[in-house]
Amino acid sequence: MPAQEGNTPPLVSFVAGGVAGGVEAIATYPFEFAKTRVQLRTQSGAASSKNPFLVVGQVFRNEGVRALYKGCSTLVVGSIAKDGVRFLSFDAIKKAFADPETGAMSPLRNLLAGMCTGVVASTFAVTPTERIKTALIDDARNAKKFDSSFHAIRAIYQEYGFMGMYHGYAGTTLKQAGATAFRMGTYNILKDFEKSQKIEQNTVTNFANGAVAGIVTTYMTQPFDTVKTRSQGAKGASTIDAFRSILADDGVRGFWRGTTMRLGRTVFSGGILFTVYEQVAVILNPMLK
Repeated sequence: MPAQEGNTPPLVSFVAGGVAGGVEAIATYPFEFAKTRVQLRTQSGAASSKNPFLVVGQVFRNEGVRALYKGCSTLVVGSIAKDGVRFLSFDAIKKAFADPETGAMSPLRNLLAGMCTGVVASTFAVTPTERIKTALIDDARNAKKFDSSFHAIRAIYQEYGFMGMYHGYAGTTLKQAGATAFRMGTYNILKDFEKSQKIEQNTVTNFANGAVAGIVTTYMTQPFDTVKTRSQGAKGASTIDAFRSILADDGVRGFWRGTTMRLGRTVFSGGILFTVYEQVAVILNPMLK
């Protein structure tokens, strides 16, 4: 998240972050759907199509446009929770990492605060909702045994217990810790540079900075995302089994499967997230201060 100016009330951070996360998830979900399909295996164990655009076209022709939003409601709920928690917890964690004398945040301190924030978000919001979303997308192309998100939750709980909701926790947490750290670090470095050059901070610069941060984040954390997706399929798998299956199917390059579609999402999501957050915060600040 960006280094926020002034003291934003915790409730404003939570609500504005949640609204921004929900808007971003809805706007970019088809990219997420295609990326997930590309990373999953088919029922027979062979790798799925490597072309995300071909995946979208096939799903649209065979299953209709609604199928492209399978699991969307779960991701939206998860994004609202994730980004609400992320903005709120970053504010608190940032204070703990700030220089005790000056209160300043160096790039390294920003990265460490971002990593801790990612772990918090993964534990309390991201892993369970990603597990349901991925299971729904996986199930839709094979067994089709889940009628809804609530049905998937019940089925996973009955088969695996509460910990079934945390399949892929290691991969998800590594991804979230890395993604939050790189996104914050890149965004803040760009913002500090622009301020030193007296470049005005507005919606355009915020969107552009968020997009660049999204590109850096995607390439640096894609292997974690691929392992997470394999772990969280309908049948579930351990992180080690997921790692081995990716290596067996496609070699080292397989860890970057789905990068194109994830890039499509993260480039837009960074800009959308920061822009919506700041606009909502402007509206809420006078009301909740």
